[in-house]
Amino acid sequence: MHDLLTHTALSVVIAGFIVGLIVGVTGMGGGALMTPTLIFLGVGDTTAIVTADLVASAFSKTGGALVHARAGSTHWPLAKWLILGSVPTALLGPEVLSLVVQPGQLDQVLMVAIGIAMLLAAATYAARLYLNLRRVRGGGEAADPDPRILPVATVLVGALGGLLVGITSVGSGSVIMVALLTLYPGLPAVRLVGTDMVQGIPLVLAAAISNIFLHGLQWDIVIPLIVGSTPGTMIGSRVAPHVPQSFVRRAIVVVLTMSAVALLDKAQIGLFGGGSHPLAAVAVGAAVVILLPLVWGAIRRRQGLPMFGAPTVAELERLPGDRQRSRG
Repeated sequence: MHDLLTHTALSVVIAGFIVGLIVGVTGMGGGALMTPTLIFLGVGDTTAIVTADLVASAFSKTGGALVHARAGSTHWPLAKWLILGSVPTALLGPEVLSLVVQPGQLDQVLMVAIGIAMLLAAATYAARLYLNLRRVRGGGEAADPDPRILPVATVLVGALGGLLVGITSVGSGSVIMVALLTLYPGLPAVRLVGTDMVQGIPLVLAAAISNIFLHGLQWDIVIPLIVGSTPGTMIGSRVAPHVPQSFVRRAIVVVLTMSAVALLDKAQIGLFGGGSHPLAAVAVGAAVVILLPLVWGAIRRRQGLPMFGAPTVAELERLPGDRQRSRG
């Protein structure tokens, strides 16, 4: 009990709440932010952190999924095909990794894998921003709340997401989300978030069970995470339709990139040469902070929009055709 009343536990609760809030608002997978945060807080081994984050995600996603399900923003057939692909690979991923990596190298390999997964998440999240922009400007498909399901492609997306989540806890709401945007461009944004939130429950449960079987479970990490992340996700899900998400999402791309670079540097894989180079990691992050808004602003200008500013999700959902183009 004493382990649950420490300053570290309070830090985990606060971090969990903030990440949960972001997950509920954006539909982004919490692992892409929570796992590196816990690693940098130094609350345990990487294997313990990945396992704890998966268990906590199962609880927080359940709260957010209930909100979306009650609001009718879940596409259940689509969620079913995603689950069919993701659960088996989420169960097998950690087992395969444990067979090919020696125990003494597992922490470093996991850090590298998480860093690479975060870079992938940042890239796919940036792609998601661009696809959303195209849809707002009328360049995408017309709104289609009940699209025809593509079973094979959807199962393959689920399988890739399950593998990433099972090994790193990253990928549930980032890689899968942009794949869904590509496959189903007419599906409304809020329904994308609701569907991803629901399919993420069995996905993270399967990944958590596999990791618990291999590495055990540290309750002094899990309980503060659940206490913080569950209400954060539920609150975020409630306010999601009314939040101007463009700035939030661009900030997430920057944070993901900076965190990934710092994590790869922490793993000392020679990203900037031998040893650790925190200043170099900061320099890369600063470059992203400066360049990303400029690049994104130029893209918006080419679409006929001002460089800054964006409508809320609720506004996007109720603005068809020419009204979207005038408000974009």
